[in-house]
Amino acid sequence: MAGLATPMALRVAVTLGLPDRLLGCDASIDELAVELNAAPVALDLLLDHLATLGIVERTSTGYRTTKYGANLCADAGNGLTNLLHLNTAGGRAELAFVELAHSITTGQAAYPRRYEQDFWADLAEYPHLRESFDEQMTHRFREQIPQIVAGFDWSRFSTIVDVGGGQGTLLAAILTVHPRVHGHLVDLKPTAAEARRTFSAHDLDERTQVTARSFFDPLPAGAEAYLLVDILHDWDDEHAHRILSRCVEAAHPVGRVLVIEPVGGLRSQSEFNLAMLVMFGGRERRIDEFRALASSHGLVLDTVTDLTDQRCLLEFRLAADQ
Repeated sequence: MAGLATPMALRVAVTLGLPDRLLGCDASIDELAVELNAAPVALDLLLDHLATLGIVERTSTGYRTTKYGANLCADAGNGLTNLLHLNTAGGRAELAFVELAHSITTGQAAYPRRYEQDFWADLAEYPHLRESFDEQMTHRFREQIPQIVAGFDWSRFSTIVDVGGGQGTLLAAILTVHPRVHGHLVDLKPTAAEARRTFSAHDLDERTQVTARSFFDPLPAGAEAYLLVDILHDWDDEHAHRILSRCVEAAHPVGRVLVIEPVGGLRSQSEFNLAMLVMFGGRERRIDEFRALASSHGLVLDTVTDLTDQRCLLEFRLAADQ
């Protein structure tokens, strides 16, 4: 449980592309060392441990990927390479766990301590990190979308603003099932461009708008629902207040604020909770914490709906909306 060798060996293997390179075609250490510009002796040590783990197997001429190891190939369809590769947003972020002690003693994110700027600044500076993060978010939601769409009455709203809605996969699914609902997605420029393509691919151009903007800036006003999916847990209380303030400002006087994410004590996992702290300085808030956060903005928690085994939907109304 305490060893770091195995998780780092898997990450380095994925970063070097070893599972893909050795799938169905074995290779010797000397061949691989030349191809990867790696030290032969050190590479052999890595592959020896990967063989112990069952990721690769020894052959008469070198190593090849096992059926089990094929789960780490780029086309495996499970999102693992995006999470483990050291040059993607997810893989890079998890290395901040080496600074966990800093987060525990200060309550602040460890990511800036390791990389000298926060996670979001990194995404803004390095396009490949932004692209991998968008891909990661789309993948992690893919299997849960049908449950989220079916588990709540979205038809109550004529217009839904998806705040920080990513590439638009969830909003597109909602609008496809509910043809009278219109959608407006807000996200930063590179991601917003992908959302436009998603809506076009689903023939939703006439019922959707996309605004390239930060959710710390004013949001499109007058919609009946403002949706925050896996947003608030990425931020400390100060920034969460700013996000909710923008939602309430736009939703006034009768709009609803809908929060979908893991809830502490209900649908959260302890390991993921630590990840929110280390990477963002955030956490999976409990119901009473959501109430306290929202009450500062005149929001009242109406209902809590279990959508999936990982996420709940919290529906807030403005206190004046009786």
